[in-house]
Amino acid sequence: MLLTSVFGPFARDDEFGSRAINPLELYHNQVTRAQGPFSLRMHHRSWGIMLIQENISARSTLLDFPTRERFIEELTANAYDVVGISGIIVNIGKVREMCRLVRLHSPKSVIVVGGHVAAIPGVERMLDADHVVKGEGIRWFREFLGDPVDAPIAHPAIPSSFGFRLMGLKAPRGGGDPAATIIPSVGCPMGCNFCTTSSFFGGKGHFVNFFHTGKELFDIMCEVERKLEERTFFMMDENFLLYKKRALDLLDHMKREGKAWSMFVFSSANAIRQYDMRQLVELGVSWVWMGFESPSSGYVKLKDTDTIALTRELQSHGIRVQGSTIVGMEHHTPENMRSQIEHAVAHDADCHQFMLYTPVPGTPLHADMEAQGRMLNDIDLADIHGQYKFNFKHEHIERDDSKSWLDLAFQRDFDANGPSLLRMMRTIFEGWRRYRQDGDARVRARFKAEASKLREGYGAALWAMERYLRHSNAPISARARVLRLEIERELGGLSWAIDRLVGPVLLWSARREAAAFPAGRPLEPQTFVDRRNW
Repeated sequence: MLLTSVFGPFARDDEFGSRAINPLELYHNQVTRAQGPFSLRMHHRSWGIMLIQENISARSTLLDFPTRERFIEELTANAYDVVGISGIIVNIGKVREMCRLVRLHSPKSVIVVGGHVAAIPGVERMLDADHVVKGEGIRWFREFLGDPVDAPIAHPAIPSSFGFRLMGLKAPRGGGDPAATIIPSVGCPMGCNFCTTSSFFGGKGHFVNFFHTGKELFDIMCEVERKLEERTFFMMDENFLLYKKRALDLLDHMKREGKAWSMFVFSSANAIRQYDMRQLVELGVSWVWMGFESPSSGYVKLKDTDTIALTRELQSHGIRVQGSTIVGMEHHTPENMRSQIEHAVAHDADCHQFMLYTPVPGTPLHADMEAQGRMLNDIDLADIHGQYKFNFKHEHIERDDSKSWLDLAFQRDFDANGPSLLRMMRTIFEGWRRYRQDGDARVRARFKAEASKLREGYGAALWAMERYLRHSNAPISARARVLRLEIERELGGLSWAIDRLVGPVLLWSARREAAAFPAGRPLEPQTFVDRRNW
């Protein structure tokens, strides 16, 4: 079997659907793209097909981010019985071309297409594939191959990111804060009408749970910790904290074994409110990705929640907040849009994702818009990704204006709150101040480890940031200076010397990067080849 993601390059405009405005980078694409050289640059592997490969018995190759030529080379070098191609909706053109290439170079292969591209209504007529898998793929492949469909799920050791760059320089993996990815479940039962993930895995009230107990997760995390030597875990679960019984069971095992792990989690506001802050801190939650969506959006997950107050409370306990706001919802107008953006900016979240309200094929929102006759039918699927322009007729906002409002949101957040790196360091520092003498040895150890990053080099970025922004944004420059001096005073060690030694190098590199690539250097992920049972 060959399992493959779509071919690159990605960060350019081409005939197969790549777009320069939509690079294969989560943060630079959707979160920090207005932050110049301070944008967080990294790539992530194709976790879905990695999980599938780990759970089938067949001899298999996983080809991640190949070039078109490397894909052809793999097809011709090996007689594959099955070729599985995974893609998202914007990559429909690449999936189509890969199906054509399989028919040309490996005509005996059975072609299986999966991933979010499978959610496109009528996709079977757009591709020359033998099977299109909608939803979770492990069970489908096990049944297709004759493997036991209900066998326990095996979890691979997955580094969360690779290729990290900051301020024009390559940096250690994860920016010195590397994590391993754990996938407890797929889908989300909250069922927001715009959510592709929820829709793809069953919709409102449904999800696919791979691991039901905290003990199962604990054992997996111990094994991954042993293999990767990581103590930080990115829990790739759309609403990890919603399943409180499992989370608290995990906490019990962590306490019993003295594990001072850190966790990055997705969670809705109502799920967070199930816990007191002490439970979150002891569980090791150090990063929460939370949907703010928009004031008056009416989503159940935000009911009776002051998201600004909740953000402040989490940050005061050393928990970084990644907010997510939707621009262009039904109640947005040219008259209220600025105030809506200012409300989002007022959260001062450590990172902030902004996305256009986008009816994506396969979602309830898309079905509703289509029924109302409001979909713009001449929009290329490659441009439906939430970072360009509306693909529907908004009642109040013109399509061309939608991108202007989105760009304004990113810029206002950066102007008012500064680089995300600055905000994250502030939150880490606040957590260390609060918990450095905590009675729980696990908690003390975790915050000590996080604070060590501030002492051993992060402050140099503040030194460079302070000088880089001195003339363009004096208030943020001053904020960086105050934080740097506090860190040097309270954490001590060699931080003062490191800041002044490394800081000038980072400043020079940041200025060079900004001059050469004002919109950010185009980056492509490396190609990975993983063979199993080979």
